[in-house]
Amino acid sequence: MKLSPREAERYFAKPEAGRAGLLIYGADTMRVALKRQQMLKALLGPGAEEEMRLTRLQGGDLRKDPAQLLDAVKAVGFFPGARAVFVEDATDTVAGPIDTALDDWAPGDAQIVVSAGALKATSKLRKAFELHPNAYAVGLYDDPPSREEIERTLTDAGIREVPRDSMAALTDLANDLGPGDFARLTEKIALYKFQDQTPLSLEDIAACAPRSTEAALDDMFDVVAEGRSQEIGPLLRRLQAQGTNAVSLCIGATRHFRTLYTAAADPGGPASGVGRLRPPVYGKRRDKIVRQAQSWGAMRLESALTILTDTDLLLRSAQQTAPAMALMERTLIRLAMLGRR
Repeated sequence: MKLSPREAERYFAKPEAGRAGLLIYGADTMRVALKRQQMLKALLGPGAEEEMRLTRLQGGDLRKDPAQLLDAVKAVGFFPGARAVFVEDATDTVAGPIDTALDDWAPGDAQIVVSAGALKATSKLRKAFELHPNAYAVGLYDDPPSREEIERTLTDAGIREVPRDSMAALTDLANDLGPGDFARLTEKIALYKFQDQTPLSLEDIAACAPRSTEAALDDMFDVVAEGRSQEIGPLLRRLQAQGTNAVSLCIGATRHFRTLYTAAADPGGPASGVGRLRPPVYGKRRDKIVRQAQSWGAMRLESALTILTDTDLLLRSAQQTAPAMALMERTLIRLAMLGRR
């Protein structure tokens, strides 16, 4: 039988011990792995591998020795509790032995849990589970996670006090990050909030969220956008010592000023424009971008982007003879002076 996304999420959290098997398939291997781990943990509880209640098989090994799956399903365990046989990276080449094991399954046998990549509707492996009256098949796609799924991930990480604005920020991050990256983010937030009983704030999220650019580059672009031209030279020397080249610096500056222009040109104002940015920006960084966009205005930001485009073309020109970093420094100082007008 096939499970809908909502039914699947509930089943992963509370699987049925009396089912013969479960197939989890999808193109995103990380998403499949996380759901498989969640389901097995909920089904078997802690200590399953130490108590030999979980048997792992590779799809390639099963193709060479088809009988090992049924032997593992029928094996009698030494410890009480639910048992499972997990077949990893299965394909249609092992659909035969899996179908046989499902047909021969009886109450008390180990549950058959299979993970696979993207499978077509005509896949023999999918049909083996979808047509079986006591087995489930779940397809995972690149859909944004549901609120229920996000709340479960936060609860598993020990994060419970989440105000509405923080939940909205985490939802945006979950939509932009992959499932593995979001799981790591929640773990990082849990460590950051260890023994901190206060509600999760936007500042907490901003402190843990991945940054789109390195902090040193962010400092440089903030200095330029805020007109602090006297600080450009020392920062530029530091970036150069870290291996940053002029072209990368120009690309980063263009991205930053394009972000400011997007915010400044929004019909609802810079604050509304920043709210539409993807990936989203939170906390002090958000306030800084709103302030810079308001200070510059859309017209001067257009001039800044024109200057950066001309500099980029000049840096990439074969006829350019001036030192690239000196040319970039002159452009940054020119932008800083423009921002102070």
